[in-house]
Amino acid sequence: MEPRDSNGNILEEGDNVHVIKDLKVKGMSKTLKRGNIIKNIRLTNNPQEVECRIGKSQIVLKTQFLKKA
Repeated sequence: MEPRDSNGNILEEGDNVHVIKDLKVKGMSKTLKRGNIIKNIRLTNNPQEVECRIGKSQIVLKTQFLKKA
């Protein structure tokens, strides 16, 4: 099964995505705001999760909160 964003588009390694909902990230003081662009995502073994870099932090996000840019 391939990872898909909230609209059903297939996500690939290195894609850029938008956050579609304000997300509180555990261990970070700031919130990921709706509309933020996250560049150069990496796929994980789980098709419902992607890895990305926010500042110097490496985090894992659920694909249901992302939209392909």
